[in-house]
Amino acid sequence: MELLIKNRDYVPDGTGGFVRVSGKEELLQRVLFQLSARRGGFAPLPEVGSGLYRLGREKPKNRAAAAKKYVAEALRGETALTVTEVSLEQRGELMDVTVALRYEGEDLALTVSMGGADFF
Repeated sequence: MELLIKNRDYVPDGTGGFVRVSGKEELLQRVLFQLSARRGGFAPLPEVGSGLYRLGREKPKNRAAAAKKYVAEALRGETALTVTEVSLEQRGELMDVTVALRYEGEDLALTVSMGGADFF
């Protein structure tokens, strides 16, 4: 079981704990965590996270290819799923990275927003 994350924080269950998810939702939480965390930001496990935080440093024409690379690198260990598409949308200082996945024959998608002062 994984803890539910919303807006980059764990969701309280109202009884002093946190909401837990399983199955497909658990997989999506792991994927969201891997894509949102900075790769190399947790010294004991340097392979955790993604390089998506670096997208703002890429030239605009190279961002789509870099995003695909960073997503593939971050999700390498999730052997039960396949990344089918990665797309980017610029919204002011934010960049939305949408990842389409296939898991047990089902199409899933999630979006990670990257941005802020240290992004661009």
